[in-house]
Amino acid sequence: QEPFVADEYIERLAWRTPGGGSRGGEAFDPKRLLEEFVNHIQELQVMDERIQRKVEKLEQQCQKEAKEFAKKVQELQKSNQVAFQHFQELDEHISYVATKVCHLGDQLEGVNTPRQRAVEAQKLMKYFNEFLDGELKSDVFTNSEKIKEAADIIQKLHLIAQELPFDRFSEVKSKIASKYHDLECQLIQEFTSAQRRGEISRMREVAAVLLHFKGYSHCVDVYIKQCQEGAFLRNDVFEDAAILCQRVNKQVGEIFSNPETVLAKLIQNIFEVKLQSYVKDQLEEHRRSDAEQYLKNLYDLYTRTTNLSSKLMEFNLGTDKQTFLSKLIKAIFISYLENYIEVEIGYLKSRSAMILQRYYDSKNHQKRSIGTGGIQDLKERLRQRTNLPLGPSIDTHGETFLSQDVVVNLLQETKQAFERCHRLSDPSDLPKNAFRIFSMLVEFLCTEHIDYALETGLAGIPSSDSKNANLYFLDVVHQANTIFHLFDKQFNDHLMPLISSSPKLSECLQKKKDIIEQMEVKLDMGIDRTLNCMIGQMKHILAAEQKKTDFKPEDENNVLIQYTNACVKVCGYVRKQVEKIRNSMDGKNVDTVLMELGVRFHRLIYEHLQQYSYSCMGGMLAICDVAEYRKCAKDFKIALVLQLFDTLHALCNLLVVAPDNLKQVCSGEQLANLDKNILHSFVQLRVDYRSARLARHFS
Repeated sequence: QEPFVADEYIERLAWRTPGGGSRGGEAFDPKRLLEEFVNHIQELQVMDERIQRKVEKLEQQCQKEAKEFAKKVQELQKSNQVAFQHFQELDEHISYVATKVCHLGDQLEGVNTPRQRAVEAQKLMKYFNEFLDGELKSDVFTNSEKIKEAADIIQKLHLIAQELPFDRFSEVKSKIASKYHDLECQLIQEFTSAQRRGEISRMREVAAVLLHFKGYSHCVDVYIKQCQEGAFLRNDVFEDAAILCQRVNKQVGEIFSNPETVLAKLIQNIFEVKLQSYVKDQLEEHRRSDAEQYLKNLYDLYTRTTNLSSKLMEFNLGTDKQTFLSKLIKAIFISYLENYIEVEIGYLKSRSAMILQRYYDSKNHQKRSIGTGGIQDLKERLRQRTNLPLGPSIDTHGETFLSQDVVVNLLQETKQAFERCHRLSDPSDLPKNAFRIFSMLVEFLCTEHIDYALETGLAGIPSSDSKNANLYFLDVVHQANTIFHLFDKQFNDHLMPLISSSPKLSECLQKKKDIIEQMEVKLDMGIDRTLNCMIGQMKHILAAEQKKTDFKPEDENNVLIQYTNACVKVCGYVRKQVEKIRNSMDGKNVDTVLMELGVRFHRLIYEHLQQYSYSCMGGMLAICDVAEYRKCAKDFKIALVLQLFDTLHALCNLLVVAPDNLKQVCSGEQLANLDKNILHSFVQLRVDYRSARLARHFS
């Protein structure tokens, strides 16, 4: 048995033999083990001979059966070959018979077709004779239940009658035509009755008969008319139309052989009759009296019509249903869309003007004319170059003449105009129309409102030498900045999609750039003059509060203040202005304006300090003032400004340092790079400058 291992087999045999399991032990008997091996080998030889005989017997039996099987296969192959030959003979015979049958069928058809035609012609001649005699006796004409057969006959007779000469057969042609018309009317009436009863199968039968009649189109018209009875009872004609078309779409294929044509005709009828009259009623009411309502209705009706068209695109209406539906929509709205943009621009202009006027009226303000022309242009150029106020200052009483409510209203009106423009404009005219709307926005928002407010704000800025001047221009800057962000957002969100792929894009961008640059010039001018006013206010404070005795006290040993009153008031004023600038601007503009104010503030203090002479204690007080100014300068958060005040603070040390240390202080880190004349000018402010010792040390 597999798996067979000879060594293991010998081992097992040795262990089973008495005296063969212990090598070298007392019980080990080699003779007995040898005897057992010899006997076992003989048994195996006998078994091998027996198995070999059995194998030979089986091989012989297998060879015998193989010969018998091969012989049987040969017999089957012969039988199969005989059967295949019989099949071929049968197939040839069938083909022969089929050919004969087809030939016989062709012969029979060749004989039968003329015969059928002759029989048909004979019947038609019989019916034609009845019309000639003027008396219809055949059952097919008198039995109302055979209207289908009568229709088929009269349709054929009608075709034949058309070929007959009129002079000889005028009377019979007239009778046939009359009968043709009567049957046609009966069939249409039958179709109408079946439709009212909801009998789809009967409608299909009658429609199939009428298909060959001239009145088939009238049958379709009747069907369309009856479909609409009771379909438009609600206020929403568009929803009613969609539901009707959906219902008819399911039914029309069961009745007519050309359902797409019938459905298309129904849709055409709905558009040309129902929708057109509805649109006309809605628009003509407001066309001349209320432009706002007219534009809203036009947009709403056009949108709902196109939405209905999108729903109808799901149905089979023939090959080019997109063009078909577009033509129907165009036919309804063409008279309104031709001059749409003129109505839009006219309404937008009057509406924007009204919004602005209503705002100015609420402020009891009469808009003053900014003016144009040679004199005004000359003034503008001079003002830009000199930054001087040309003309009297106007007191605006703190009013900026900018309103976010006005801006939101103008932008909302323009947004709606852009939406209508996108929907109602022809694609080829869309960029041009959008540009016109944008131009209206620029005119009323940017020019009439923002620019006017800037001009008024500029005129309201007092001169730099005015006392206790109220500075409102930064409020104008803040509001103008906010408004322009809104303007820019609408430009990107609503205008750009309409013009992005047209030449008008560059024109709009240039127009926007020009208006921004124009406003930036006026904003820069106003901010500059406002800064001048701030410096002027500081000058007034210093002139009013700073006394010469502040820096040359009569009693050097009895100075109780840490810094002068003028310093306190100037720093308080500056901190308020810094906070106002931060609240009025954003981004880098804050740092730019604060740096300019800081530089001017430093120059003012520098020049102010140059006006006094300083005792030792007065110099200490000046250092304290400058230290306070420097602390104020930290609020600017501008490195340059802080550096300037650090240097000024170092310069003030020259006012108090001992004469022997002057050269050492002047060569220090903060003063080493300064011009010697500047250092000298500060040393000259000391009251002891004339002493020979100080002059000698500084020479």
